[in-house]
Amino acid sequence: MEHRREIRFLLNDATVVLDAVAAEDTLLEFLRLTRRLTGTKEGCAEGDCGACTVLVGRIAAGELVYEPVNACIRLLPSLDGCHVVTVEHLADAVGGLHPVQDAMVADHGSQCGFCTPGVVMALAALRVTTPAPSEDEIETALQGNLCRCTGYAPIVRAALAACHEDRRKDSLVSGRAAALARLRALRDGRRAEVGRDDSHAILPADVDDLAAVLAAHPDATVVAGATDVGLWITKGMRRISPAVFIGHLDGLRQVETEAGGLRIGAGATYTEAEGPLCSSFPHLRDYLSRIAGWQVRNMGTIGGNIANGSPIGDMPPVLIALGAELTLRQGDKRRALPLEDYFLDYGKQDRAPGEFVESVFVPKPTPGAVHAAYKVSKRRDEDISSVAAAFNVTLQDGKISAARIAFGGMAATPRRATAAEAALIGASWVEDSLIAAAAELPADFTPITDWRASSTYRMTVAQNLFRRFWLEHAEGADTVRLHRAAEGVE
Repeated sequence: MEHRREIRFLLNDATVVLDAVAAEDTLLEFLRLTRRLTGTKEGCAEGDCGACTVLVGRIAAGELVYEPVNACIRLLPSLDGCHVVTVEHLADAVGGLHPVQDAMVADHGSQCGFCTPGVVMALAALRVTTPAPSEDEIETALQGNLCRCTGYAPIVRAALAACHEDRRKDSLVSGRAAALARLRALRDGRRAEVGRDDSHAILPADVDDLAAVLAAHPDATVVAGATDVGLWITKGMRRISPAVFIGHLDGLRQVETEAGGLRIGAGATYTEAEGPLCSSFPHLRDYLSRIAGWQVRNMGTIGGNIANGSPIGDMPPVLIALGAELTLRQGDKRRALPLEDYFLDYGKQDRAPGEFVESVFVPKPTPGAVHAAYKVSKRRDEDISSVAAAFNVTLQDGKISAARIAFGGMAATPRRATAAEAALIGASWVEDSLIAAAAELPADFTPITDWRASSTYRMTVAQNLFRRFWLEHAEGADTVRLHRAAEGVE
């Protein structure tokens, strides 16, 4: 079948067809400079402040799903087959304000106004996805939107008012069926290839086609959510051509329960994987909510966080501690690899040219296992980890029979604390055993000092997390913790 030489998507009410598109083109620049839709603002240009938030609708399981994303790092080729909604499109049929906009006015949720369009878009998405959200759910939805003026209280009041109104007249609800039909008409199942000047983007037709594309272009940049790659472009001014975009491939986004565990497609986003992961591993609920903000969790992928090999990626320590295994594919050949063995050295992973991460398998919890995951960062929400830690300890008859403990931010790669593990295995399940294991961490890691944390801070925090793990999971730990808090120890 002949390749398509254009990308096609909906922008508000219009169908957009583009053939001259560079791999590095961002949605934000297209909206502001080409379409003059200037309600979408540029603040940080790195997916941090939320001023550029728009909604992107995509077909998932036969339905149209709208998600808030950061337009500053969303790359234009990735929008093929999607519906982009900007703040200008929220007005009703006669030009009246959207309920979220009305509530923001009534509750004085805007002062300087720069962040307001992004806040409105995030809350508009919340309004159609979460009936009658709680204040906690509203605050979670706003993690990716920074406001320096209001203190957030009036924004939360506006959200409570707007999100409890009747949603049936909302354009994002009433117009969904028509938008879904238009998106289905744009689908043709073909590979799309576009370019401008010397920059090219390829969108494979399916996962098999992806394998063929990477065999032909083994040095291509693979782009999933672009939450890292976007910064290469906006901050590092890097060229990524030829770039192979994979976010549209349903075959990489599946999250399925199998005999023995959970298989997560490499293209599944944090948002898509969160429910199944937390169902199998409830200890991850709080941890996953600390990863970035809503917009980034809608874009960033589990496989991308692994594949780029960052020593401070949030997911590898958790998955290593759980005993996860990767499936890597090159052409028609697949191989399985323990996740911990994928990371070889700083910037170096066990992945051959043309090979890609296809899925990650997470085995079921072992009976008697005690789990925990911790993220330590300068800012509570939407910040990169200084230290990330995950514990997986198996208890039998009051003793520790197995231990898998992994850290991020402590070495050139995410890595297990093997000396600390050895100190635990066979030891009694008592606080002194955890303290003794923590004392072994200098044999496992020599952390560096950088602008996120000093080496001393990292080591101290990592050792303290062993005690936290004990206090939170030992029998009677709640009582112990309350007494220590009352004594001013914590």
